[in-house]
Amino acid sequence: MTLNLTDVYIERCDKDSEEVIAQVESLFLNTPLTHLKQHMNEFIYIESKAFEPIKTDSLSLEVDDVFKTFMVLLGLKVQKKHASIIKTYLEDNLQGKDIYSSLMFSGEDGLWDINIPLDNMVGFHKEMSIQEAISLIYSFLIELVSTIEQQ
Repeated sequence: MTLNLTDVYIERCDKDSEEVIAQVESLFLNTPLTHLKQHMNEFIYIESKAFEPIKTDSLSLEVDDVFKTFMVLLGLKVQKKHASIIKTYLEDNLQGKDIYSSLMFSGEDGLWDINIPLDNMVGFHKEMSIQEAISLIYSFLIELVSTIEQQ
């Protein structure tokens, strides 16, 4: 699937301070995902209107400091009542031995704060580009949103 990210806004940020290291152009999406393992102190913040169908404004990509897995962090704009559907979807659609994801509803924002290990998504491979990772995440989340809307 080709995701149109012409309006994309991207920042490379420091994990500890959350300060912007650099604002980068869309060509940065061609960078291998392994950039994050080479720069463990960074996360990548990506914002796009193209994310509206997956009920989020932005995604952050990073490598978990403890488990060394690639993670996507996002705020999912769906109601709190969908907790069991989201949990079941994550359990049914992530693979591997050490599947861990974080899911917490923020009543203040009205969002589900979700951290999902990319390594456990079907189709993931460490050699993929950031663009390919975003497309994989998009496909994963469009199925989740579709599952929620069918209920």
